Amino acid sequence: MIPEKVMAILKANDLEFYEFPEGTTPTAITAAQMLKVKVGQIAKSILFICKSGRAYLVVCPGDRKVSLSKLKKIAGEKPRLADETTTLQLTGFSPGSVCPFGLRDINIIVDLNLREYDVVFPAAGTSGSAVETSFEELVRITGAKVADVSNPMSQS
Repeated sequence: MIPEKVMAILKANDLEFYEFPEGTTPTAITAAQMLKVKVGQIAKSILFICKSGRAYLVVCPGDRKVSLSKLKKIAGEKPRLADETTTLQLTGFSPGSVCPFGLRDINIIVDLNLREYDVVFPAAGTSGSAVETSFEELVRITGAKVADVSNPMSQS
């Protein structure tokens, strides 16, 4: 079930959402299969932590990977992937279900490569959910910074 705080944001912004059995969309590939869309349209949300304690949530296409070197240039320090416990503590969501809406004290960066798609689908707070939105709406609702922070999967 989509958390109340997320549902309030979805309704306030008149966003369409989808719910599937729990655990059926924990990866970009499985989410794309359930929604019958391209993997790149899945807006995966990945949390990174820096030594200073600053947190960065990167939202990028499901067919790309976050570039730590590009993120380091933005953060000004080396980021590391947050573990499951930290992700849950800071976002209220488990990895694979992180919703970029309604987060506090987290710097949100939307990868500019998501702009390629008319419609993108971030998670709605469960590993069986998705929100249908546009790149522009995603940036507006999250208050995110837009930057190039990803590479194709074949690059490191």
